[in-house]
Amino acid sequence: MNVLNVLLVTVNDFFWSYLLIPLLVVLALYFTVRSGLVQLRLFPEMFRVLRSSPGTAPDGGREISAFQAFAISAASRVGTGNIVGVATAIMLGGPGAVFWMWAMACVLGAAAFVESTLAQLYKVRTSTGFRGGPAYYMLLGLGQRWMGALFAVLITVTFSLVFNSVQANSITGAISTSAHELGSPTGWFLNLLVGLALVGLTAAVIFGGVRRIATVAQTLVPLMAILYILLGAAVVILNIGELPRVVADIFASAFGLREAAAGGVGAAIVQGMRRGMFSNEAGLGSAPNAGATASVSHPAKQGLVQTLGVYFDTWLVCSVTAFIILVYNPDFGVETGAEVTQRALQYSLGDWSVHALTVILFLLAFTSVLGNYYYGESNLRFLDADPQHMTYFRYAVLAAVFIGSVAPLTLVWNLADIAMGAMATVNLVALAPLSAVAFRLLADYSRQLRNGLDPQFTLSKMPDLRNVECWGPASGSLPDDVQRGEGDAPSDPATALAERDANDGGTGGSHADPGAEEDGPGDDGPDEGPDQGPQER
Repeated sequence: MNVLNVLLVTVNDFFWSYLLIPLLVVLALYFTVRSGLVQLRLFPEMFRVLRSSPGTAPDGGREISAFQAFAISAASRVGTGNIVGVATAIMLGGPGAVFWMWAMACVLGAAAFVESTLAQLYKVRTSTGFRGGPAYYMLLGLGQRWMGALFAVLITVTFSLVFNSVQANSITGAISTSAHELGSPTGWFLNLLVGLALVGLTAAVIFGGVRRIATVAQTLVPLMAILYILLGAAVVILNIGELPRVVADIFASAFGLREAAAGGVGAAIVQGMRRGMFSNEAGLGSAPNAGATASVSHPAKQGLVQTLGVYFDTWLVCSVTAFIILVYNPDFGVETGAEVTQRALQYSLGDWSVHALTVILFLLAFTSVLGNYYYGESNLRFLDADPQHMTYFRYAVLAAVFIGSVAPLTLVWNLADIAMGAMATVNLVALAPLSAVAFRLLADYSRQLRNGLDPQFTLSKMPDLRNVECWGPASGSLPDDVQRGEGDAPSDPATALAERDANDGGTGGSHADPGAEEDGPGDDGPDEGPDQGPQER
């Protein structure tokens, strides 16, 4: 077992240091320059578009709003990586790893914008709303079904099975620490009870479909974030005199001569970037699956929302964890994982904070389980429309949650790194040629902003784009200009145009074919989708 673990560590270090990180940095810098620093230039706009109103799905229910899609992606992002991952990055790369996590988030904001904008453009209609992601833009945008299928398999195994085992294991570890502090018995029996409870809670949500996942995520994500940030703020206030030392340690470790001589800078860069990607998922190809579900009036809107999610995860939540840990200055030889953050809070706030963090970590990890599950479901529907297979998949996720709760997962983190790196590589290779489409959409969005409009998009603006299913016909009317001061624009202008053209006897048509309607994530009917390959308009 130790030999296998050492082998995995060696493969991971080589793959990340010499292949993935250079590819990631080069493409992210290109996206940053090509987009005119979109991740910083339109930062205020990210908050405004969160308020966009959703439309009505074919089954009569409400579609997923921009904020709900943000919450689904945040549910997956904000989890074990923010607590255990940050502690691991500092343990392996020193305090300087925190700086490189910050830098990674800033640069990768452009990649997050590109991938989620493309996911919105190439999304497909379901009976309950929309579905999409990298597998869909690889098929519909690039015409490469094999690439989409490869990505769908990688993300399903990585997120829905491996990462969910990690999340469940972190929950049981945190609960065991709390139980030990209270003098209660710990061990396999407690882990068994926690595992069964997690399975029951997870089953109650995932068998309800994406709307139930969105509702739970929309409720829990703000709550857990506020609770955790309040704890971090309390630590900052009580240790305000330590703030200059902590900041100095972060920058000194990131650039210091002593660390460079010892090879510490390289470790800080690699660990900061690796754990940063695990935490904020920018460029990884996971968040676009959530971004594609949103009902918005322009694809770039959800690109901006998902970029904000990167900052929320890394600049805010991860920074809170880093400060809590670096004030405590833990002994990593004795403490690891979630226990580091729990002991750090105990050092600053007292024994009660151990249990407070247990509750917060439970909320963080549980919502991550839900978000991770949805990523797998969306991509399995890309591969196979058989509803019976979806039921098997849900049971497999429940099994992964249970196994993660009761089993030691020494190797899972390294396996997750390899799978995550493979996912990111496939996604980035697809983003490189497709990014030009995202920049065209950004130019259209920016032009409307300059004219004081609430940006809207239909395919009639760019009729040369192929295999775009949800943004109206390639010919027909253009959307009406809506002044930003007049309230929310229609969330789905292509639908409004189709209805208007039909009433006027025009040439426009609906953006969704009712006869080819797909089933949503919670349905059991047949799912056609894009599985038959791209069709030219």
